Amino acid sequence: MRTIHVEKERKFDGLTGTDLPALDGLPGVAEVSTADTEELDAVYYDTADLRLLAHGVTLRRRTGGHDSGWHLKLPVGPDERRELQLPLSAGAPGKVPRELKLRTRAYTRGEELAPLVHLRTHRRRTLLLDGKRRSLAEVAQDAVSAQVLGTGPGGRDSGAGASAWTEVEAELVEGRPELLDAVEQLLRRAGLRRSASPSKLARALDAGKPAAEAGKAAAKGGGKAAGKSAGRAGASADAPPGSIGAAVTALLREQSGDLLALDPAVRTDEPDAVHQMRVAVRRLRSTLKVHRRLLSGDSVDAVAEELRWLGAVLGEARDREVLGARLGAEIGRLPAEECPGPVRERVDAWATAQYRSSWKRAVATLDGERYFALLDAAEALAARPTHPRARREAVPAFERTARREQRRVARRLAEAVAAPAGPPRDQALHGARKAAKRARYAAEGAAPSAGKPATRLAVRMKAVQQLLGTRQDALLACQELPGLAAAAHSAGEPGFGYGVLYAGERAAIAQADRELPAVWKKARRRRLTRFT
Repeated sequence: MRTIHVEKERKFDGLTGTDLPALDGLPGVAEVSTADTEELDAVYYDTADLRLLAHGVTLRRRTGGHDSGWHLKLPVGPDERRELQLPLSAGAPGKVPRELKLRTRAYTRGEELAPLVHLRTHRRRTLLLDGKRRSLAEVAQDAVSAQVLGTGPGGRDSGAGASAWTEVEAELVEGRPELLDAVEQLLRRAGLRRSASPSKLARALDAGKPAAEAGKAAAKGGGKAAGKSAGRAGASADAPPGSIGAAVTALLREQSGDLLALDPAVRTDEPDAVHQMRVAVRRLRSTLKVHRRLLSGDSVDAVAEELRWLGAVLGEARDREVLGARLGAEIGRLPAEECPGPVRERVDAWATAQYRSSWKRAVATLDGERYFALLDAAEALAARPTHPRARREAVPAFERTARREQRRVARRLAEAVAAPAGPPRDQALHGARKAAKRARYAAEGAAPSAGKPATRLAVRMKAVQQLLGTRQDALLACQELPGLAAAAHSAGEPGFGYGVLYAGERAAIAQADRELPAVWKKARRRRLTRFT
């Protein structure tokens, strides 16, 4: 059985004795209880050049204790990781379960996972309970012995890289974050300190110098591993805190991370995953295009173009998904006499087949070298030194960018109004929609620097984007309905319902055209671009 939860944990070093300091008197804690001692035996997996570790990801198979199984931990935020657990039966030792391979594919990028480190832990657990004996937090004393493994099939004790240490882990269970802060204060007063290693795996590899140094050299030596290490670096020194450069590089790191996080959801066909990943791609591409003048190097435009390619691949599946849902909803609103015959069945079957075919092509793309190279390049951009103009203060720079993007939308809409009715105007309005989306993403990216959850410009541009998006969806429906009607006619089915649907979609297009001037009037106001 698969389980997923968010782990909130802090690690500490410096326990000089055998016992923890007294944990009584912590907020909300009614009882301090000693739990059973556990003997844990875990094997950690990674690629030869430590691609998972470079992204803060850990994968292990652990026996013993109350949560034996396969554990995959993905970073969420400071002291937080999303943990996915599978039972031991999901994969024998040395054989990573298929689901975990899929969920780490964006990080390994074609490289094989192999046993890397063998850890044995003697754990003494202390539970912090409330008045109803619910576990609020757990504090564990771990005596750890580690052995770096060989790289042969199944892994082998290498005879080198053995190490041992003690540490303390404080993990939140059902308690509030303030309890974890209180535990840390108590442990610090007792002489403990936050661990410099993010995980037991990292500490074992640091102690086992031959394997660790090999991994570090691979990560620094260029190619794919270099991209992964660079992607997790901080803002470059030439972009000081509070500058537009620091804000943009932080945004690039966040958006690249979003892309990686959504990759496994697409591979396993989770609901709405294709849509969310397509949005992540567009946001990242928008950031590169909008802030191009702040980024140094010749690869920015190439990465933006590759993101356009990936967005188009995902868009094929997403468009079929949206179209099927749109037509299905419209069929549900029509009276039976206006939609005779198996219209819903034919539309559903067509949309499902189209989506599955497009989804399979998208997943095949996610397994390709072109996609992996794009991930490398996108991550590396966030660590690259910025242009000297990126030292400017963030909020005024974002305001100038917002005005520029707002004017860009205005030009695109003016071109659409001037274009002849029919395909030329449809194409021009689609371009205006993409410009509005880019302006929205630019404004949303500026919101944290402006100290606001969202900006008025983002809200108004989203309204423009959504109205034109509805228009575009209706236009795509009009393009597909004649073919569906022809297929129904060939099968001897009534075609009247498809004509009714077509007329409804044409009416939706006309309605969007009527509403556009009023929606744009609200979005074109100059004061919307002031974030202060």
